[in-house]
Amino acid sequence: MSLPIRNIAIIAHVDHGKTTLVDALLQQSGTFRENEEVPICVMDSNDLERERGITILSKNTAVRYNDILINIVDTPGHADFGGEVERVLGMVDGCLLIVDANEGPMPQTRFVLKKALEKGLRPIVFVNKIDRVRLDPHVAIDKVLDLFIELGADDDQCDFPYLFGSGLGGFAKDQPEDESDNLIPLFNSILRHVPPPVGDPEKPLQLQVTTLDYSEYLGRIVIGRINNGTIKIGQQYALVKEDGKIIKNKISKLMGFEGLNRVDIESCSAGNLVAVAGFADANIGETITCADDPQALPMIKVDEPTLQMTFMVNDSPFAGKEGKFVTSRQVRDRLMRELQTNVALRVDETDSPDRFAVAGRGELHLGILIETMRREGYEFQVSQPQVIYRELAGKKCEPFELLALDLPDEAVGSVIEKLGTRKAEMQNMEANGLGRTVLEFVVPARGLIGFRGDFIRLTRGEGIMNHSFVDYRPIVGEIQARYNGVIMSVEEGTATFYSLMNAEDRGFFFIKPSTKVYKGMIIGEHNRPQDLEINVCKSKQLTNHRASGGEETVQLKAPQEMSLERALEYIGSDELLEITPLSVRLRKMDRKKVAGKR
Repeated sequence: MSLPIRNIAIIAHVDHGKTTLVDALLQQSGTFRENEEVPICVMDSNDLERERGITILSKNTAVRYNDILINIVDTPGHADFGGEVERVLGMVDGCLLIVDANEGPMPQTRFVLKKALEKGLRPIVFVNKIDRVRLDPHVAIDKVLDLFIELGADDDQCDFPYLFGSGLGGFAKDQPEDESDNLIPLFNSILRHVPPPVGDPEKPLQLQVTTLDYSEYLGRIVIGRINNGTIKIGQQYALVKEDGKIIKNKISKLMGFEGLNRVDIESCSAGNLVAVAGFADANIGETITCADDPQALPMIKVDEPTLQMTFMVNDSPFAGKEGKFVTSRQVRDRLMRELQTNVALRVDETDSPDRFAVAGRGELHLGILIETMRREGYEFQVSQPQVIYRELAGKKCEPFELLALDLPDEAVGSVIEKLGTRKAEMQNMEANGLGRTVLEFVVPARGLIGFRGDFIRLTRGEGIMNHSFVDYRPIVGEIQARYNGVIMSVEEGTATFYSLMNAEDRGFFFIKPSTKVYKGMIIGEHNRPQDLEINVCKSKQLTNHRASGGEETVQLKAPQEMSLERALEYIGSDELLEITPLSVRLRKMDRKKVAGKR
């Protein structure tokens, strides 16, 4: 029996328009009432996703078309959240690959598409943004085919269906010259080319956990696809853990997906995606199955963390002045709560009750957590990100990443030179003839710490950078990330215009006049390799003589703003980042070594 269901994932490079296309599909399927106010980028549900224009967490939605339920999974496009991509592809039977008509498949497309092809999925290709096209959109299709062949796609996958259209314009068509003002061709293509899910409602239940959520009222919520059987609320089922241990419990809440909402349901059968409450100990990859005859599905592997940093209680002179949650217990509880849903994260206790070792997939992954916590009112400190080493075959090994860069031609030389100092090895170089070049490197994860900021400066903000984990390899030589020393304050007080002006020739500053500083706080970068300690709180001694020219004509250079991401990349091994809801401050770890008043 063919089930009236289609499960499809939308995958694409960052900024190629997948979230916008989901908005249009929801609109045209009648999911929203005519008078209902609809947010833009409805699938990017948290503030950080909206601000950054990226999808961080996978999300489920569902639309009905011709009485068939189409479950849509919107997946992240950034490699730091690649673990999300791999898991959700296991929930679906097909995928919609979106490529920009002008750019074609980009480096991140390679990462996600490889995972989809390995799972045997046959993508539908949607060439997006043809209303803004500068090139022949058929060129994008040719590039996709080349990429399919390169990634080892079989003959059936290479014979992929494709459409042209615009998510923003809300239309799809078989050929660019066709007339269309809606997405009906895309809906029909999904029904025609995505197979219905395979599963037998009469067999014993098998539901694999692919995503975790958390509710204050329900506790841990697991989301997954029912491979076989039927699940009913209130009945007892078994959870088969990774180690084979079996935990039995009743389903306290069962929910399906309609539009953007989860709706309560009494039962659900094979092929559907559901959210289930009742198993507080469930983790990614484990199986909820029949209590009488437990049959586990093969485990899903989750990408291991490659970077680690220490989260600690704020002990600076300004501690507790700007945050709402400042104690070690509050920071610990928040980190443990994050573990309920963030499966690529690891949190370990340390010898000190005020310090926690937090490991993640990359600087962006950890940076998102830090930014989320500070917006919630938390105040804490973090150390420099460090790579996680492993012992393999008797050798100490470190993680290596595949780094893909898309950048203007004029920045190629300087970027290659910069990566050479970070022990990167070039794998590929391809110019598109339109002023841009794609570079591929294999680089130690250590070499990427602090590189993003350099890359943005070298490409003047026009470069695109993506990386994904390759494997662990023997450690390469030492990598020097920062060549200049820092400028530190030796006094606590308020920075003055006079002091900053007199020290301008020593480097550049991260602060402006009237900024409150303390001893050991890093306020700028020295133009020499050594650290420099200065007093920026001195004010000019007033006399009864007026200098000709007047101070009002003097202007300071604009300070370099230290965003959270830039500060995380910048700090050294003997430095800390002080995080509060209002400020991000850099400081020396051991303030006692800084000169000044004793």
